[in-house]
Amino acid sequence: MPRKPKKMPPVHPGEVLKTEFLDELEISAYRLALDTGMPASRIGRIVAGERSVSADTALRLAKYFGTTPEFWLDLQSYYDLESTRDAVGREIERNVKARAAG
Repeated sequence: MPRKPKKMPPVHPGEVLKTEFLDELEISAYRLALDTGMPASRIGRIVAGERSVSADTALRLAKYFGTTPEFWLDLQSYYDLESTRDAVGREIERNVKARAAG
């Protein structure tokens, strides 16, 4: 039986923030923090993949970059779901029974 290719880990929203926005637009995390009223430590932790994008952060990033808050929350939601699926998906498939119809 052929082996499945190894699945890439999901991309944290902080990586998207860094590569697609900060690096691309040549904006420092410190400048972003100042311009959005967020603590620099929050931006640093998001970029490092150590903190999730909250609704508050999503609203601020959306306003600043001209995106939607849903864009940022969708990135976070996808990351959370795929990370959890990678961590415990097989265990859930084995141990959780589907509710019987009717």
